[in-house]
Amino acid sequence: MTAYDERASLEAPPAHGSPPARAEPRVGEEPSAGGDLITTADRIHRSVEEVIEGKPEVVRLALTVLLAEGHLLIEDVPGVGKTMLAKALARSIDCSVRRIQFTPDLLPSDITGVSIFDQQQRDFEFKPGAIFSQIVIGDEINRASPKTQSALLESMEERQVTMDGQTYELPEPFMVVATQNPVEMEGTYPLPEAQRDRFMARVSIGYPSPAAELQMLDVHGGASPLDDLQPVAHAHDIVKLIDAVRTVHVADTVRRYTVDLVVATRSHPELRLGASPRATLHLLRAAKAAAALQGREYTLPDDVQSLAVPVLAHRLLPTAQAQLNRRTAEQIVLEILQRVPVPEPSAQPWRTPGQRPPGVRGL
Repeated sequence: MTAYDERASLEAPPAHGSPPARAEPRVGEEPSAGGDLITTADRIHRSVEEVIEGKPEVVRLALTVLLAEGHLLIEDVPGVGKTMLAKALARSIDCSVRRIQFTPDLLPSDITGVSIFDQQQRDFEFKPGAIFSQIVIGDEINRASPKTQSALLESMEERQVTMDGQTYELPEPFMVVATQNPVEMEGTYPLPEAQRDRFMARVSIGYPSPAAELQMLDVHGGASPLDDLQPVAHAHDIVKLIDAVRTVHVADTVRRYTVDLVVATRSHPELRLGASPRATLHLLRAAKAAAALQGREYTLPDDVQSLAVPVLAHRLLPTAQAQLNRRTAEQIVLEILQRVPVPEPSAQPWRTPGQRPPGVRGL
């Protein structure tokens, strides 16, 4: 429990009793509007951790982005489990999954689809591309040309595809989990600013600890754990989880704090490009999902602070002088967090008295 949790508990009214003990629902059962939805999120978290050893914070961030209706960018050196994380998250949910291997010869129509003339119907018929799936895994997205990368822009932001004047809606839930190698690697193209800005968060898995790597040899040595991974939730469960996260209360002081953090990136002397208004919205949505994952129906400044680096850093462009001084965007965000005043809990209760959104208790 953080300091904000302690102070907020004094200001907010007590909960209406402790949540009753619940039996974990089986996959395929209809979850109730209460804690069973939270149990679903716990099952997904445990399922992914069976594949990704020793990285619980990375798994939690991936689940946070999923519940916040965002897209995740996984950036790291080859061989640390970027694609494994994306596949484990996709296989843990019983929904449609498509994987796109981005290569230099990949065309935009391979992603969005193409219209083909039907000789019998004497008309053009649209053949959907790989983007028409609930979870899309974009492997090594920065190995494709910027022209091909731009095919994802409309889909990621508006969740639709426009082809030959016709608009086709994408299924729900919809999430793009993309992996990329560092730009220093050969055969890579840097992601355009518009593309990076559409990813809610960027995460780096990093090398495992020696103990986790030793355990990985025991688990992964004989066969891939993905082969035995079974879905633990359905797509409609995720939709209900997302609806529950939307009802999480955000106080005006937390909203202003979120805006102050983003505005500070636009005037920082070491940044030539600050965060966009879309980044403000993504940061707030991610904070609401993080609060729900911690069993709260209200957000705290702590939620915003914990997600500021993964949500904001990949959108920022340091100046040439900052790069010469080896200053990274992550360091600048941490500096902004130290400089922007945190709102006092006494200014306003973090949650509205008597408010308890459905499905956000006990996660």
